[in-house]
Amino acid sequence: MRQHVNPLSSNFNQIERIPSLIEMFGDSKLNLHLDIGCAAGEFLFDLALVNTSWNYLGIEIRERLVKNAKLKVVEREIKNLYFIFGNASNILNDVQSKFIFKNIKSISFNFPDPWFKKRHYKRRVIQPEFIKFLANSLQKGALIFIKTDVKDLFDYMDYTISRNFYFKTIDKTDFNYSESFNPYEVKTNREKYVINNQLNIFERIYIKI
Repeated sequence: MRQHVNPLSSNFNQIERIPSLIEMFGDSKLNLHLDIGCAAGEFLFDLALVNTSWNYLGIEIRERLVKNAKLKVVEREIKNLYFIFGNASNILNDVQSKFIFKNIKSISFNFPDPWFKKRHYKRRVIQPEFIKFLANSLQKGALIFIKTDVKDLFDYMDYTISRNFYFKTIDKTDFNYSESFNPYEVKTNREKYVINNQLNIFERIYIKI
């Protein structure tokens, strides 16, 4: 679903109530992974079902996708998965969301909207102010994962994150996925498509120091 939604719209200024971790998950003490721009949530459903030792939280800006995902969570009685609708930057910057960062161990940005036109770069999810906020909010050792098949977008995201003093790049070849939010290296639908069509994938991992 490639429906464009302007994340800077004033419609996203009002934040819905964020439930406590106890309300979201069966076991609120588990490590928490946050997927920003989770779309319909298929990736998170796959992760939650195969790895019950982590909690998964998805934020998506398209309301219909979030409503459908929430219904599926209830129908399947999945206890380690939750979805929130809205602009991720607005939600996480809101004072009521501060408690989430105590449990967040990692964040992923998987194939975000590239917003190709230069005048629309400000709509891209990764922005200097957002990264600065994450640097000030995440616990030491928390990880950020970025992945895209658009080289220009990758360069933009990499530059934006790398210029922040508090994030250091991790060599992917040295990274042990078995200890991460994705121990079985589950792939998103977009990633499967890109691999099947033999396109390039650009990805990087950063750690909060």
